[in-house]
Parts: sequence; structure tokens; C-alpha cells
Amino acid sequence: MTSEIGHGISSQTFHALSPEQALRELGSQDSGLTTPQAGEIRDRVGPNRLPPAQRKPAILRFLAHFKNVLIYILLVSAVITAFYREWVDFWVIIAVAVGNAVIGFVQEGQAEKALAGIRSMLSVHASVLRDGEWQQVDGEDLVPGDVVRLGPGDKVPADLRLLDTNRLAIDESALTGESEPSDKHAEAVAEDAGIGDRTSIAHSGTVVTRGTALGVVVATGSNTEIGRIQSLVDDIDQLATPLTEQMDRLGKHFALGILVVSAVMMLIAWFIYSMPTQTVLSSFISFAVATVPEGLPALVTITLALGVQQMARHKAITRTMTAVETLGAVTTICSDKTGTLTRNEMTARVASVPGGRFAITGEGYTDQGTVMASGEAAEEASRNARALARAVVLCNDASLRGTGERIEIVGEPTEAALAIFGRKAGFDAVPYTRLGALPFDSSNKYMAVLSEAPQGEREILVKGAPDRLLQRCSTQLPDEYGATEFDPDAWERANTELASQGLRVLAAARKTVAAGTTSLAHEDLDEGLEFVGLVGLVDPPREEAITAVASCHGAGINVKMITGDHAETARAISRELGLSNNDDPVVVTGAQVEAMTKEELVERVTDVDVFARTSPEHKIRIVDALQARREVVAMTGDGVNDAPALTRANVGIAMGIKGTEATKEAADIVLADDNFATIEGAVHEGRRIYDNIRKSVVFLLPTSIGMGLVVLAAVLLGSEPPLRPTQILWVNLVTAITLSITLAYEPAEPGIMQRRPRDRDANLLPVSLWLRVVWVAFFIGAAALLSYRVMSDSGATDAVASTTAVSVLVLGQIFVLFNSRFLHLSSLHPRAITGNKATWISTGILLAVQMVFTYAPFMNAWFGSAPLGWAEWGFALLNGVVIFLLVELIKAVQNRGGRGAPTSVRR
Repeated sequence: MTSEIGHGISSQTFHALSPEQALRELGSQDSGLTTPQAGEIRDRVGPNRLPPAQRKPAILRFLAHFKNVLIYILLVSAVITAFYREWVDFWVIIAVAVGNAVIGFVQEGQAEKALAGIRSMLSVHASVLRDGEWQQVDGEDLVPGDVVRLGPGDKVPADLRLLDTNRLAIDESALTGESEPSDKHAEAVAEDAGIGDRTSIAHSGTVVTRGTALGVVVATGSNTEIGRIQSLVDDIDQLATPLTEQMDRLGKHFALGILVVSAVMMLIAWFIYSMPTQTVLSSFISFAVATVPEGLPALVTITLALGVQQMARHKAITRTMTAVETLGAVTTICSDKTGTLTRNEMTARVASVPGGRFAITGEGYTDQGTVMASGEAAEEASRNARALARAVVLCNDASLRGTGERIEIVGEPTEAALAIFGRKAGFDAVPYTRLGALPFDSSNKYMAVLSEAPQGEREILVKGAPDRLLQRCSTQLPDEYGATEFDPDAWERANTELASQGLRVLAAARKTVAAGTTSLAHEDLDEGLEFVGLVGLVDPPREEAITAVASCHGAGINVKMITGDHAETARAISRELGLSNNDDPVVVTGAQVEAMTKEELVERVTDVDVFARTSPEHKIRIVDALQARREVVAMTGDGVNDAPALTRANVGIAMGIKGTEATKEAADIVLADDNFATIEGAVHEGRRIYDNIRKSVVFLLPTSIGMGLVVLAAVLLGSEPPLRPTQILWVNLVTAITLSITLAYEPAEPGIMQRRPRDRDANLLPVSLWLRVVWVAFFIGAAALLSYRVMSDSGATDAVASTTAVSVLVLGQIFVLFNSRFLHLSSLHPRAITGNKATWISTGILLAVQMVFTYAPFMNAWFGSAPLGWAEWGFALLNGVVIFLLVELIKAVQNRGGRGAPTSVRR
């Protein structure tokens, strides 16, 4: 983004200017703008809001569902029937085409709302200095040059260059992905500093967690960092899913076949049999209507919709139906770290004190855990561990509410983790009294308190950065030998060791003071401190995420961590998660990604386990590089900074509890429980749904092709088709909306999560299944034509003969349904009639509806049907049994030696 502010300074470079330079460039001053100045600037730059997302009108979105070559053929057929005033046929065909469009329009879900979600993050009001006085104004009225003040809990209303700060900390996790609030100050930073390192800038939409500040507005609306992320989302093209690509290919191949065969059929009818033009066109309509699987789009939509409901029961809310199937084809999951793979709950893991080191068990905001000695820690070390707990709990501004599995915290995550460590160590802070305090300051990097014990003893307790405390200590707590000699180099090595494990390390020290001491100053810490120990903290991985990552690897899916956190922290977490096949995960930083060309990134991207210190642009580049390697990419996240990558990925997955509204609206799937393990279940469900769509296609196509063969055979024999177009549409529709739906309820095939991810370029049906479809179509078509001829030759009316043929097709489909429940296993087994109650329910409904078609007078009038006797039904039933046995024979031949079976995972 290159928008210019003030006198030509880019809004992206104010962090590198001093406060005075920033005010000068913006034409402002310490006392802020005047009302006329603000009005003039607002007229020039516009209000402080993001532009609304552009959506296509509803009518255009509805008409888009007619953009299918198979529907085009139906519509051409309808026009021809209207030309010859065959109004019943016309309206039936139109009803089918419009019905499919309505289903797709209703089920497509809400359109993309990422921009609206981001807009909601802007502050409603702001405290601004205008005309030398503090005023409350609407956030939309802020302009570059306004001086704004911030306090705890405030949402930053625009991008601000900080002018003055007092212990300011801002939660920027939505932008950077870092779990800890960022300390802010007014000093300029390097011009090439990344978003997370721009400590002199407060970004719009972030939240003040501590302290106060004054800042000058440097960017508003679409010029803010959030606005820049919006433009990234807005510029991203939506990708076609593997299923939509395969269905498009299937439709085009079908349409081409229909047109070629229709042309040949019409030429034969015209030039060989000299049929009248109306008869020839009627035959074309019958063939087109017969062969077009008009129920297929609705079938896929309904199957996906049922899958959406199934996933919702398992805490995965799907906003885009095709994402269900796409997730089943995923080959790589790119996951944010904080709150997704980790708990987003800081936890004290290690306590290192003179005489020993202790492991702190339990994860997250729960006091269920203990402080355990690692190695042979002496009793004195245990006493020192309790002293460490006392120091970090009393020198602490966080408070805890509740006990047990879930504790509500008030305060910063790190301090809350230290307070929970105190509970695990058995320390009770209630009897102690705080007499004075030195709040944490980023320049000093420590906090200190003056505390009085129940017996009246007073001491100074300090916690902060190890490097700042080590230089102030001269002794340490006695070890098991009573020694108090202090070795700062040894403790520096201990600090480095803990930090290399990805832990955030804090140190604690103490100092005994006289009983009458009532005040505390920084000078009191300059000498005489006694070193207490080190605490190592981490945002731990979710236990269920570790299992889910292993499951994904077992399913042939790579998992990559993409985070704004530091490289060593991310490396340590990735080891615990098992992201890599070895103990040394490959970590690449955002700066390294920035330095790579597109080709270099494409070459390296599959070998990298962790991408650290990344920006929104880096995440998009990583996803693009993976897609260039033909990977089907799922991207998870919870912050605004994740929204563009979620939109660009093949399937975006947002966290429902801790995720921002912008992220949820950008995602295809929202996890209601914020549990990475839910993704593994969703992949399982996606694979099952794809299998069931494939089964439905294998079941549905033979009838369409078979009826087309009936029409084609009649024309080649010089006669009119035995079935009317409306009768053909009847068979296609009733079987599609009854029998086909039952396959959506089929349970997963055994070993579904041990298969390798399917090739997104592979056809929906492999050659073996296409051969089966053709053979079954031939059997069904031959049976229908044979039944019509037999009935006609026996003296039955044309209505009875055609109704018998329709019944043969319907009963044949019922038997083919039981064949299709298992693509590779034999259906000559009790399992073919158990495990799916919907099979029998839909069969009963279909038979009931077919009875209405056969015996209801109004159906006889509309569709040209007629009542049948026992002989006709017996003939139809016999044909169905024969078709079932022939299909099982084909399956047995194809599956000999395991041909056509799914391939197991490659790793």
C-alpha cells in the first residue's frame, strides 16, 4: 500500500519518525487540530471507515445457477417443445431446471462477509484533542493529524503514531498472532521493522491491556493496517474446488457426448428413415432429456448439505458447502500457532532455583498440577521453589477467579500463569500486604513490590527480564549446602538453555528491608538483591492437537505452522506437536520468505515445517507456493492477520470461540470448539462425503444413459421412442430425490483415514467405475426396451407398455442402489441390507410414489401412464433381480486381484 499522508510521507513509515517529525509531517501539533482543520481533512480523505463489500444482486446470483452446460441442453429442449406447443413437456422441463437453480441458490450460504467483519472492529468513539480541549467524537470523524488518548480497555480507533506512553501494552494478537500483549513506547524504530516490531505504532482495532498513551492519527479507514488487510482479501480470486472442477468436466463430457450422438441420431432419422422434422426434433428432446442427469446438481447439493449438518454436530460449522468435500481432498494444513495448535493460555513449565530444577505440571488456566523435582533436588531446593512462587505471586497484578479445571483470569496472561504456579506450589497470598509498588516499565523491564508478611517482616520482591535482574544481584538463596555465592554466568547459561526450549523466561529476586520501611524506589534495587530463581513459561500445545497432527500424518496430510511468534518458540512447540518427522524441524522466518523469489519459495515450501514471524502477505505467498506445487491447502487461524490467507486457501478454517469476526466471515469452516482435533474429524467426514457423492453418481448415471440408449435404439430401428420426455424426466427425478439421497447417509468405508489424499486432477469416476456405469446402463436400457417390446407384442396398449418400461427402470434402480452401497465390496452379503435405514425408507417412498404414477388418473393424464396388472409388475421385478446379479458379477471381475481399490497412504 502506497497511500500518502501529510506532505508525502507514506502511512507505513511513521514508526521510523520521531513524535515531533510525525506531527510536523501531518501538519498537526501537541494541542491537536482545530475543528475547521479536521473538517477540511475529512472532506479530503473521507470518513474513518472501511468501504462496504460489493455483492452481486440476488437475481444475478440466482441466474448463475443456470450456468451449466447440461442445464443449457434442457433449456434448448424446452424451447423446442414450446415451439411445437407441447406445453406439458415444456413446463415439466422448465420446472426441473428452475428447481435445481432454487436448491443451489438457497443452499449456497451467505456470501463473503470478511470485509463487514473487519469493519466491525473499528472503534465507535474516540477521545480526541480538538480546539485545545478533550472531546468524545465518533470514530468515523477521526482524521490524520488528530491527537487521541488511550486508556486500559480502549479499542484503538485508527492507526496512531504514539507521542507519549505510560506503561502502555496493547493486545495485537489479531494482527500479529502473538499471544502476549506488545509493550509500546514513543521512540522511533527501524524503517524496515515488521508489524509486530513497530512498537511506536498503535494499530486500529487492537485493544489496550495496560497503561495510557497519547497518539496522533496517521491513517484512517482503508489506509490503516486493517484496511490494507481488507484490500488483500478483496483482491483474492475465489478458487474452484476439486469437486466443482470435476463436476464441470463431467458435465462438459456429457454434453459433448449428447450433442455428438444427437447429431448422428438426427441425421439417421432424416436421411435414412425420412422422418418428419417434428418427429426428429421430438426424438432429440427425448434423447437429451433422457441422457441429461438433471438430478445430479441437486443430488450433489443435497449430499453436501447433509454433510454440513453432520459436521455441525461435530463442532465444525460449514459456511460454504463445497468446503466439506474440499477438506476431504486436503494435502496440506497450514495452521496458526496461537490459540489453534496451542491453548492461548500461558503456562509456567519450569522453575529453576539454587539447588535444583522443578517441572511444573498441568496445562493452561487450571490449578490442577504440581511442582515436581527433576533429578535429585534437595529439601532446601524445595524451600527455594516455594520462595520463588512467593516472589512471582506477590509481585503480580493478575487475579484469579474460581478453582479447578477452569479459572477465570483478570490481568495479563503471563502474570496469570505465575499466579497459577503459586497455587500449584501451595502458596497463599491472602495474609500478605502490599505496601508499595514499582509498575512494570519497558525501559526497566521489571516490576517490584514492597510486601509485608503475616509476622510483620518486610521485603522487596522483584520479577522481570533475567538480564536486568542478574546485574543487580550479589547473592542468591542458600542451596542444599547453605552456600549463597552468586554466579551470574551460570544463571545466564540456565536462562539461555530455557530460552532455547522456546520458553519465555522471567527472573525473580528479593531483598529484606527494615520493619519500618514504607516506601519503594528504583534506587532500592540498585544493590543488595538476593537472586531467587528463574521461571520458564510457554503457551503449551493442545494435547488433542498432538493426536490430531499424528492422525493427519497418518492420512497423508502435511501440517505446517505459520505464526507471527519468534522462531525458537515456534520450533519448540512444533517439536512437541510432532510436526516434523525428525527432531529438528525446518524453520523459516518471514524475512527469509521476503528475500526468496517466487520460484525459490515454490521449491522450498514443502520441506519447511514452521514459518515464523510472518505477515499477512507472507501467509498468502506461502499458500500460493503450496498451490503451485498442486497441493490442496487448508489454512486455519483466528486473527485478522489470517483472513487474507484463509480466503486464498482452498479451504479456510477459523476458530469460533477466540477467532475474530473478520476471520470467521473469511473462512469456509468455523470450529465451534476451537479444537484442532476437530479438523481431523472434518477431513474424515469430507472423505466420506466424497465417497458417497461418487456412489451417488455411479448409481444415478446408468439410468440416464440407459434411457438415452432406449431412445437411440428406437431411432436406429426406425421407430419413435417408446418413452415420452415427461416419463423420462419422471424416472430421473423420482430416483434422484429418493434413492440417491440415501447414499448420503452411508457410513465411511473401512480404512478411510489410511488412504493417501486423492489427486485433485483425477476424474470423479475412474475408468473401472465408468466401465461399470456403461455396463449397468446397457442392462437397464435393454431391460426397458425389452419390456416395452414384450408388452406391445402381447397386445397391450402403448400406455401400458410404456408404463411397464418405466416400472422396469424404477425397480432396476432400486436393485442398483443396493449394488452401489459398496463400490468395491460385494453386495451379496447381509451388510447390503443393514447399516442404513434410509435405504429402506426411500425405497418405500419411491414405490408409493410410483403407485401414484401408475394408478392416479391425473398422473395418467399428465404423463401418459396406465394401471398395471400382476404380470407386468412380476416382469419388472424379475428384470431388477437379473440386473442386480449382473452388476455383482461385474464388481467381482473388476475387483479380482484388488483392482480399483483405494490406495493406502504413502507415508
